[in-house]
Amino acid sequence: MNKYLKFGLMIATSTLVMYAMMFFNVFQLDHIFFSETRLYMAFMMGAAMAIIMLLFMWNMYTNKKANMLILLVSLVVFGGSLGLVRSQATIEDSSWLKAMIPHHSIAILTSERAHLSDPRVQELAKKISEAQRDEIKQMKELIKDLESSD
Repeated sequence: MNKYLKFGLMIATSTLVMYAMMFFNVFQLDHIFFSETRLYMAFMMGAAMAIIMLLFMWNMYTNKKANMLILLVSLVVFGGSLGLVRSQATIEDSSWLKAMIPHHSIAILTSERAHLSDPRVQELAKKISEAQRDEIKQMKELIKDLESSD
């Protein structure tokens, strides 16, 4: 297999794996929704990884034009993804809700599974967990309502 094709497949596979891994810390599986923001973050990580890996393995990849093209495309993907993450320009109601559910779920996981000893911290964690559960329920209802009206 062409080493540049293999490099591209390695970066693409790693980017998909990184996207999936961003959901490993949700509290429960029904808190996983497609997230544009997390997708953009995965593209950012994949682009950064392509740059770093290519620079570390520069001697293995001898086509200078291809190397420069990979670096340029990676920089453009990184910059574009960073811009989309920071601006949230493509995020609308339903996609925002779907991104927030896993975020809230992480708060439940950390609040309920941390080994807390101070009663004040325990109480705060309990309140956070309860609030996040209520908000997730509300967000799921809003998603259902928004998507049924489309």
